Amino acid sequence: MREMRDKLVSRVKELLADGSCDRVIGWRAGEFCYDVTPEIFTADNVDEMIFDDFCGPNQSKYLVNAPKSDDKKIIVLLKPCDSYSYNELITEHRIQPEKIHAIGVPCTGMVDIDKIRAKGIAGITGIEEDEAGTMLTVHTIYGDSTVAKKDVLEDRCYFCKGKKHVAGDEMLVPDEEAPDTPEAGDRMAEVARLEAMAPQERFDFWRSQLSKCIRCNACRNACPACTCRTCVFDNPASGVSAKVNVNSFEENMFHIIRAFHVAGRCTDCGECSRVCPQNIPLHLLNRKFIKDIDELYGTFQAGAEPDVRGPLVSYTEGDAEASVVLRREN
Repeated sequence: MREMRDKLVSRVKELLADGSCDRVIGWRAGEFCYDVTPEIFTADNVDEMIFDDFCGPNQSKYLVNAPKSDDKKIIVLLKPCDSYSYNELITEHRIQPEKIHAIGVPCTGMVDIDKIRAKGIAGITGIEEDEAGTMLTVHTIYGDSTVAKKDVLEDRCYFCKGKKHVAGDEMLVPDEEAPDTPEAGDRMAEVARLEAMAPQERFDFWRSQLSKCIRCNACRNACPACTCRTCVFDNPASGVSAKVNVNSFEENMFHIIRAFHVAGRCTDCGECSRVCPQNIPLHLLNRKFIKDIDELYGTFQAGAEPDVRGPLVSYTEGDAEASVVLRREN
């Protein structure tokens, strides 16, 4: 991974030096190595950019409000799963691809720091991946430990879409030469388990989860599909703007409305659950809608191609409609 990081920084420097681009959205480590956040770098500080197994944040969302330049492009780094969100933002005219230079970067799965801690490892100062990408050496203030990477992946990485990028102006490594991604499991298995519950049991599950919400808005702020210039939940007239939930109705309303808002547009990148400080499995709401859309309208993957209208905004006479029967007059 260190070699890949050096290759990435070298390529970014070339683009910044030739005058076509003047900045890059990269990743920076915070106070701790696992406290990674997107940040805009220029030629002056690009050497501070990192690229490792903690670089989980999806950069496509940050393009929406990134500073614009009339004659220079901004560089964005897209993991395979991020490229779906990038395409969806192009489709919705929220970003201008002609002002962006997208570099596809390889990914063998991102690491969940909490899963490393759960193995009794503390005082973590860094990680190193072996050449095969299967084992991690975890450096700590107490010494080194070794863990299998597959055991500490972020949950979303167990349902990986694969190593192929669906967007990008260039690939840091050709997709066919990139390391293999984690073997994908059945991402709808947990949705099916919830569907099999009795209504009251399912209601109790979601109430137990949504009651933990502190309305920090992290899910909304990280979600590439949440790009409204003014969110309904920021409207002072709504009575629920920028404040902690006061009752169970508000807890439910915020997340259910948000899930309906991104239905048919969610690429299932998993950012909502990744950033939630309360560990609410918000992605399951989105996956339920994805499952229903696939069953009602045919399999559809948001962001697989740019400028493709989703089934919920494309009318056909064959559309499923439970309460309306279309009758043709001869």
